[in-house]
Amino acid sequence: MVIGGVHAADIADEFGTPVYVTDEQRLRDNYRRIYEAFSKYMDTRVHYACKANTNLAILRILEQEGAGIDAVSIGEVLTCIKAGYSPKRIMYTGVNVSDSELKAVADLGVMINIDSESEMERLARIAPGHQVSFRITPGVGSGHGAKVITGNKGAKFGIPLDKVIPVYSRAEDLGFDIRGIHAHIGSGGQSPEPFADMTEVLIDNVNRLSDLGIKLDFIDIGGGIGVPYRPQEEEMDVGEMAMNITDMITEYTDVKTLVLEPGRYIVCDSTVLLTRVNDIKDAGVKKYVGCDAGFNTLIRPAMYDSYHYAAIANKFGKACTDKFDIVGPICESGDYLARDRPLPDPKEGDIVAIYNAGAYGFSMSSNYNSRPLCREVLVNEGRAELIREAETPEEMWRHQIVPERLSR
Repeated sequence: MVIGGVHAADIADEFGTPVYVTDEQRLRDNYRRIYEAFSKYMDTRVHYACKANTNLAILRILEQEGAGIDAVSIGEVLTCIKAGYSPKRIMYTGVNVSDSELKAVADLGVMINIDSESEMERLARIAPGHQVSFRITPGVGSGHGAKVITGNKGAKFGIPLDKVIPVYSRAEDLGFDIRGIHAHIGSGGQSPEPFADMTEVLIDNVNRLSDLGIKLDFIDIGGGIGVPYRPQEEEMDVGEMAMNITDMITEYTDVKTLVLEPGRYIVCDSTVLLTRVNDIKDAGVKKYVGCDAGFNTLIRPAMYDSYHYAAIANKFGKACTDKFDIVGPICESGDYLARDRPLPDPKEGDIVAIYNAGAYGFSMSSNYNSRPLCREVLVNEGRAELIREAETPEEMWRHQIVPERLSR
C-alpha cells in the first residue's frame, strides 16, 4: 500500500503505530471538488465542519484553499484562529450554549448561528446587535444512523418550524444584525432528496421573512454529505445536487449567497489508520486479528456499528485465506474495528490499514484504559511529516491533582 507516494509499511516503521496518515493532495482535491460543484452556479462559501478533524495542519491546508469554518464550541473557534482563520470566516453553531461561551465567541467577533429562543434572549443581553443567523429544525432528517440524524421534527437542534417567523421578528426587535438562515439534517446522508426537501423548507421561510421586510444575505444548507465506506458503494453526485439546489434558490428567492458545511466529505477518505498486528487468535467459532488500535483510537465501528474497509497494507494482491474480526487492546468485548473480513493469512507484525478514517477518527479518540492518544502524519508527494506527536503517560496525568493529605 502506498499513500501519497510513501509506503504504508515504511510510515509504520518510522513513526510507530497506531498512526493516522493523511494524504494532503486528496484533502485539497476533495475541497476543490465540492467548492467548484456549487460555485459555478452561485456565490458559495464552503465552511469546513471542523468537528470532523481539528488537526492544525489539516485546518491550515483548508485555510490555504479558501475554506471558512463551521465551529460548534469555543475550543474549535480558538483552534481555527490559531490555524490562521480570521474570525470573519468562522460561523459558530452551538447547542445548549452557556452564557460564558456565548460571550467568549461574541468577543472574538465570530458570527453566531442561534439555536434556541433562550440563546437569542441571552445573547441580546450579552452582545447587543451581534451578527447572527438562526438554525431551524426543518422536519427533514438524513444520516447513516439514528444517532446522527439532526433535522427531524422534535430534534434537540434548532428553532421549531412554527416558531421561526416569530423568532426572527423578535430578533429584529432586539436589534440583532440578522444575516442568514441555516439547517442541518444529519451526518453521512447518501441520498440527495432530503437535501432538496430541506432547501424547500428554507426557501419557504426566506420568502415569508422577506414579506415581513426581513432580507437575508445567505442560505446555509449545512453539511452531512455522505461518502462511500464500502467498496461497491456509489458516491453521491454532488454536481447534480449542486445544480438542483442552486436552481431552487436562484429561481425562488433573492438570496445571492449559498453556504454549505461539509466535514466528512472533505476529510474522510483523505486518511487511513495504520495499526500493527500484535496477536492472532483462533477461538474456534471465530478468528481474531489483534491490533494495537482499538475503539480508543477509532470508536465509530463500536459506537455506530459503522463499516470501515480494512486491508493488510503489506500484503496487497495476496489471496485471502479466511475471515477474521479485527480487534484492539481494550478490555471490552465491543472493542472491534471490523467484523468477518476476508484477509490474506495475517501474521504478527503485519500492518492493517483502516480506510476512511479522517472524519471523526482522531477527533473522537480517547484515553480509555489509560492509553495515550496516537500520532498523526501528513504525506505529500513522497514525503511523510509528523503533524502530531504521540501523547505520553505524563501528559495524560498533567491535570490530575492528588490532595496532599493522600500523599502522606
